[in-house]
Amino acid sequence: MPKEYKKYLKNKEFLFSAGVAFLFLIAGIVVTYFAIVYATERASNSVTDIILSNIPVFDVDGLFLFGPVIFWIIIAAYLFSDPKKIPFTFKSIGVFLFVRSLFLILTHIGPFPGQIQVNVAGVLGVFATGSDLFFSSHTGLPFLMALAFWDNKYLRYFCLASSIFFGAVVLLAHVHYSIDVFAAFFITYGIFHISLHLFKKDRQIFMDGLET
Repeated sequence: MPKEYKKYLKNKEFLFSAGVAFLFLIAGIVVTYFAIVYATERASNSVTDIILSNIPVFDVDGLFLFGPVIFWIIIAAYLFSDPKKIPFTFKSIGVFLFVRSLFLILTHIGPFPGQIQVNVAGVLGVFATGSDLFFSSHTGLPFLMALAFWDNKYLRYFCLASSIFFGAVVLLAHVHYSIDVFAAFFITYGIFHISLHLFKKDRQIFMDGLET
């Protein structure tokens, strides 16, 4: 085990913060699940959309499903190679999920007609219903990671490109309205700055590591 890694595993304050961050992330996922169930049950009519109404549906379900899986494997690998970044990253994602859950239960517009049908069995199928519209997590979460890792040029570009790419994918698949995608950038920027305010110490460790 690298010496740097042992330093974090021996620091009780860091381990506590990382544990809280993990639980906060899990809580955000659970809340999102129930918010999607709520929004799905109460979905009303669809509305017209300046982009979706003028382009055909493209069968990009593979990119919709497996693209984010590959993205998060890369992000996870980077985080666990540099553990000081875990608490702030997990907590900022948790804030994102809680904020998005609130938005999901406020308005219940139905999915756009003709969207691709993504078939996922079990509990995970809830996250692929297409009823969790505003705002797009496919777009917002990679953008959040770009903001978090802004000082890492290569990771920043990767996350920004992923955000734009996944935004295009969900529009081509008609699983999000245009406003879901474009608003995600603005809302996510606000979420990032809320996280900076709430988790100042975690952000300092994220940037500089533990004090020696």
